[in-house]
Amino acid sequence: MTETLAGSANYNPLGELLPPLTPHEAAVEAARCLMCYDAPCTQACPTHIDIPKFIKKISTHNLRGSARTILESNLLGATCARVCPVQELCEGACVLGAEHKPIAIGRLQRYAMDYAYGQATPFFSPAPATGKKVAVIGTGPAGLSCAGELAKRGHSVTLFEKRALGGGLSTYGIIGLREPVEVALAEVEMLSKLGITVEAGRELGKNLNLPDLQSAFAAVFLGVGLGATTTLGIPGEEYILDGLEYIEVSKMDRQKLVVGRNVLVIGAGNTAIDCATIAKRLGALHVTMIYRRSEKEMTAYPHEYDFIKREGVAFSFLTQPVGVRTDNASVKALECVRMRLGAADASGRPAPEPVPGSKFSLAADQIVKATGQEKPSLATLLKLKTNKGYIQVSDAFETSLPGVYAGGDCVRAHGAASTVMAVQDGKLAAQAIHERLVAHG
Repeated sequence: MTETLAGSANYNPLGELLPPLTPHEAAVEAARCLMCYDAPCTQACPTHIDIPKFIKKISTHNLRGSARTILESNLLGATCARVCPVQELCEGACVLGAEHKPIAIGRLQRYAMDYAYGQATPFFSPAPATGKKVAVIGTGPAGLSCAGELAKRGHSVTLFEKRALGGGLSTYGIIGLREPVEVALAEVEMLSKLGITVEAGRELGKNLNLPDLQSAFAAVFLGVGLGATTTLGIPGEEYILDGLEYIEVSKMDRQKLVVGRNVLVIGAGNTAIDCATIAKRLGALHVTMIYRRSEKEMTAYPHEYDFIKREGVAFSFLTQPVGVRTDNASVKALECVRMRLGAADASGRPAPEPVPGSKFSLAADQIVKATGQEKPSLATLLKLKTNKGYIQVSDAFETSLPGVYAGGDCVRAHGAASTVMAVQDGKLAAQAIHERLVAHG
């Protein structure tokens, strides 16, 4: 497909990877669904969307009903239709997958949600006002989900966002190939129509403080995500580009993104794959991903690994960066050492150990790091109890401070962080906050 479209004046190398389904394609795909009782796809979905129900409504041409079914369980259905690892979740659980092709649940969900965002009539109306006010910090998936669910219940919600635009990583940190900016911003706009107030440029610890919020609001929810990309602690690191910033510029102002001819990407998670994709699709001749373990330990989803190999990206496994070589402030090479795998470390994966005398160089004119993010610094600032550096919460998502809740990546001490898990956190936290507000009259 890339070769076919590359000559077109309208071709966008970072446009959505898959085209939307046509009405005929959607009808044919929906007709394949077996409408399983106690459907395994629904059980595999972290937000428990009634998947057979929304697909059935597509097959009967009730797209509004289909979209509402999705939104009742997941207010960020448009984002999740695009970024969820459906191969590992709903589609991976599809009973047709064993001997046939699983139902294209993600693409059908996108079809219904694209219809929804083309409608002027809202899908939900807030319940009668309760008079209770809740502050939500952060407009990423967890914050938006929590805010929307609370607004539906009649509570007055104010969203505080430190950046100019809402949406968190959906807006700034996920490659446009998977989710265009417009999709994330449309979800923020939809939720604002529930009566939610959004205040941009407000950051906890700077021009916003927790005691003031606690006195003005009945409850506070923290959906603050994680911090900056982790540092490597090697000489010349100042010449290495931040992967999240690399993605952000590719989405927000692509003309300003300078892409090298020989690019190295340090890391092997989904963000690293996004960075490698950007470099490759925007003109780099050679792109190589650097990882200190083997391919078996990669944190990227298997389907993402398959995708990036098809893009022509190379890999250097068991490779540890130890320094950057430059000439007149221009990157020339990444100094590395070979690694071997030893006993399992705290992550449960084999710990990489340097091989003595194995230092070597990889030529490069641009190096990008996507090595994970730092733990939430707000936990220390607010004196919250932590678990492995993440904000510690109860089963009801309440932190060690009564009335202060948290969810999303900032609490993900166990399991993989993902958009859909953050959405579910926000939904469950909203239920807990609602119960608290009702109980306290």
